[in-house]
Amino acid sequence: MIETGLKNKVIIVTGAAAGIGLATARRFALEGCRVASWDVRDGEAQPGGGIFQKVDVTSAASVDSAVEEVAARLGAVYVLVNNAGILRDGQLVKYKDGALAGVMSDEQFDAVIGVNLKGVFTCTRAVVPCMIKAGGGVILNASSVVGLYGNFGQTNYVATKAGVIGMTKVWARELGKYQIRVNAVAPGFIATEMARASRSDSEWAETERRMSQRAMMGRIGTPENISNAVMFLAAPEAGFITAQQLVVDGGRMDYIAR
Repeated sequence: MIETGLKNKVIIVTGAAAGIGLATARRFALEGCRVASWDVRDGEAQPGGGIFQKVDVTSAASVDSAVEEVAARLGAVYVLVNNAGILRDGQLVKYKDGALAGVMSDEQFDAVIGVNLKGVFTCTRAVVPCMIKAGGGVILNASSVVGLYGNFGQTNYVATKAGVIGMTKVWARELGKYQIRVNAVAPGFIATEMARASRSDSEWAETERRMSQRAMMGRIGTPENISNAVMFLAAPEAGFITAQQLVVDGGRMDYIAR
């Protein structure tokens, strides 16, 4: 394994109980980092002195308390990975046979905004003072390719992922003078528990086939594909990269070729 210069650094990964978050926490642990894994669900502490904390990223009190515990137990936070996210899909307005059949509810919209957008804001606001005091750090935000080109039935999710890109650029401007780099990773379609949750086995097989056809590399991504990209942006070797979104999608063609 290539030495990344991150050994013994303190890392926070939100949404780390499964999927991309879990893969990311494990990847940092392999580098010898001290990882604080956050999630609202039960999860696992990573080896090497890592800790697991139940944290609600939509609650400032929950986040602030968790940051204090990380600082006390592990030390100054060097990397924050804002990965936590949820889906509550639905069309803005759905008509069937000429009649209104449904709408995206306030609850659907607010839930996704709360976790995927406000959660990124809340966690970053809590961690930045620690990074400034320590002399620098790295913030990595989970966006998505749908934040760049939209997606049917995902008004709420797309709004958050586009918003994350905007916040990334603002924070890079504001925090660069403190030697804090801020970037976003924009995955394409990734085989995660969340992606599979609402599909039967046959539906998943069809989704995987269709999404593979849309990628230049002929396959869908894995959580490890994203965790490796996150690791690259976190490492000191990427020390002059900030205010960027790194697309990791296998070369999706449905928006490139339009």
